[in-house]
Amino acid sequence: MNDFMDKDFLLDTETAKKLFHEYCENMPVCDYHCHLSPKEIYENKPPRDISELWLKGDHYKWRAMRSCGISEEYCTGDKSGKEKFEKFAYTIQYAIGNPLYHWAHIELKKYFGIETPLSAQTADAVYERANQAIQNGDFRPQSLIMKSNVKVICTTDDPTDDLQYHKLLKDVKGFDCLVLPSFRPDKALNIHLNGFAEYINQLGKATGTEIKCHKDVISALLKRADYFNENGCRISDQSFDYVPFSIASDDEIEAVFRRAMREESISQQEAEGYRTKLLLALGEKYHQLGWAMEIHIGAMRNNNTAMFNAMGADIGFDSVGDENIAYSLSRFLDALHSQGSLPKTVLFNLNSKDNIVLATMLGNFQSDEAESKIQFGPAWWFLDHFDGMTEQMKALGNLGILGKFIGMETDSRSFTSYGRHDYFRRILCRLIGRWVEDGWYANDENLLKEIVCGISYNNAMKYFNFK
Repeated sequence: MNDFMDKDFLLDTETAKKLFHEYCENMPVCDYHCHLSPKEIYENKPPRDISELWLKGDHYKWRAMRSCGISEEYCTGDKSGKEKFEKFAYTIQYAIGNPLYHWAHIELKKYFGIETPLSAQTADAVYERANQAIQNGDFRPQSLIMKSNVKVICTTDDPTDDLQYHKLLKDVKGFDCLVLPSFRPDKALNIHLNGFAEYINQLGKATGTEIKCHKDVISALLKRADYFNENGCRISDQSFDYVPFSIASDDEIEAVFRRAMREESISQQEAEGYRTKLLLALGEKYHQLGWAMEIHIGAMRNNNTAMFNAMGADIGFDSVGDENIAYSLSRFLDALHSQGSLPKTVLFNLNSKDNIVLATMLGNFQSDEAESKIQFGPAWWFLDHFDGMTEQMKALGNLGILGKFIGMETDSRSFTSYGRHDYFRRILCRLIGRWVEDGWYANDENLLKEIVCGISYNNAMKYFNFK
């Protein structure tokens, strides 16, 4: 029997151990997609306790706690930090097979030096030890980022954002990490959702223009893209249940836009022409700027209407959708490619049924503009567990070029979530180590080092042109 999550956790061959410990374990981190707050990074305030550090804003943990019958007051409510931590500890002891269990123990060891398994029985002792470490150490955001050897962070930012804190962070002495914005225009694209008209007015104010028609929306977004580019942005990010693609006339699009601005109901089908027009204009702009375009596909959001009305989005009531994605995605990419304006693109799926769809879609639009210009993004959200990561990399290995994969990102709001890169690298080395020891790939140490270090860090730095 192996010891609980020891130094060789998940590394089941000698080759895997060598690849991890000698090469990629201590590589820097390029976190090219996350939801950290640049304001919190800049203000650099220490957490009050481990509950604030771990449980504030973490819908992964809230979902698990609710599944254990924990009352909402211990998740998003006003119970004390200790009470919330005790309920999380009670939950985690039953989370066998859930990556939360692994992440929690990786973080306890990495940041607090605690190797005690967390459970209801050990909760109080772990809580006290962790809080003592916070009181006696430096758990401010910038320090945690630097302790984690993170060299690049790309936050997720609305086009209306003034990027004040990104600018301020450039001048922070001793903070050796680039914090760059990412351009996420979802609110301007989602014409069929409540709040669209109000948002368009905000976009107009951000650009100093009055938006009267859908072409004005495009002009405003392109202007904001230039502003983001001037402030270091190299990535755009779009999130869809499926990628829309429907060509409509300007008159048809304008009629839908005017109805939306009057706050009339717009069906998803009616919205597709508008969304397609904006996406094609944005894709062309991204190509001009040399950005990479991330497309996250497959989230079915805000399923619980009562909780959404009470508390808003991003609190743990999203799940995996099962839309058909292949055709519309192909037509969207082809429309940009046909006019010579397809940017570097990272495709993420949230439903594992689409692994083969995306792994084969890549090969349709590769070019010499970049190595693996079209990337299969890493397993994320509901797939960033052992099986999800393994199956994503196996699909890419079977059907594409795994050696040029850009690797892991945290997709997180937590400053201790960089343990997920350790988890990913262990799974990567386990997979490749088995292939080598089974005789599926040559035991060429130099090539293997290049591959695991590339996937861990180097490939992403090169792909996104981070300096």
